[in-house]
Amino acid sequence: MNIIDIFSGCGGLSYGFEMADFNVLLGIDNDKAALKSFVANHKNSNSMLTDITQVTKLEISEAINYKEIDVIVGGPPCQGMSLSGPRQFHDPRNSLYLSFINAVNEFRPKAFVIENVPGLVSLFGGRIKESILAEFETMGYTVKVEILLASDFGVPQNRKRVFFVGFRKDLGIEYSFPNPTTLFEHEKITAEEATSDLPLLEDFNHLGEEIQDYLSPPQNNYQEIMRKKSKQITNHIATNHSEQTRSIIALVPEGENYKSLPEHLRSTRKFNVAWTRYHSKKPTPTIDTGHRHHFHYSMNRVPTVRENARFQSFPDDFVFLGNRTEQYRQVGNAVPPLLAFEIAKSIKQALS
Repeated sequence: MNIIDIFSGCGGLSYGFEMADFNVLLGIDNDKAALKSFVANHKNSNSMLTDITQVTKLEISEAINYKEIDVIVGGPPCQGMSLSGPRQFHDPRNSLYLSFINAVNEFRPKAFVIENVPGLVSLFGGRIKESILAEFETMGYTVKVEILLASDFGVPQNRKRVFFVGFRKDLGIEYSFPNPTTLFEHEKITAEEATSDLPLLEDFNHLGEEIQDYLSPPQNNYQEIMRKKSKQITNHIATNHSEQTRSIIALVPEGENYKSLPEHLRSTRKFNVAWTRYHSKKPTPTIDTGHRHHFHYSMNRVPTVRENARFQSFPDDFVFLGNRTEQYRQVGNAVPPLLAFEIAKSIKQALS
């Protein structure tokens, strides 16, 4: 079955669908570096670097050689969304969502998937969520909404995201979201289990190479799956922190944050996740996009791009392009592929 990925970023969501044997035809985004990564990792796909609000049906059709689209997936950003005036949801500030909805209306795929932060569900007292459901209902789609926790699906990260999954009513499908699954030795993969075979990069005079060898053979099933198509590691270079920053990180115990620091250091970054050190024996909290607030469970540094990619369940042969800031953003904004894979499987099953 053919899919296109709108607001694709580097393509975590569509990569999960690819793992479930969907055919990814196209990625659309306005982030140049992310789209380069998308193209590098989705070998048979086309891409469009553009503002989705300006794209026509014809341009998309040409980009996919007029093939039929079975599923449209994507994560339209919800920053700046609004509900004002008589037409409410048709406010220009909702144009990104409306563009996604419009694409579904024009191509009439069998199914679609929208991913977003859980806060979207309660935005404006739930009225944004209801407006999205109403738009699709009018277009002839039955939609289910669920907040899923990534660590319930083999991802070593307690990342919550809301998913809207819709099917065309004429197909008569009763859809159910996937149940939590145990893919590996036990239910939740920890930060240490996710990354213990990667070089620790302890020497701050040697921050790592573009291509490196693994520290050890795979230590568990998760690492075996991540390394399946890789002989060496990329995107694993440490950040060169100042000595002062390293000394502050060193004061934070596993699983703790700025509240564990001495009083005079707490105010250096005083908000919820500041100076958070991951816990080796638990999944990580939601990884950030490179703001340097989260730290390795044992090293006094932020995780590398590759370590974050492991926490997101990107396999090691998935290469991130662009500068380091762009790479961190791509990984942090992505849908974890293993979570996307479970959703893709449930959609495939519903359609078969």
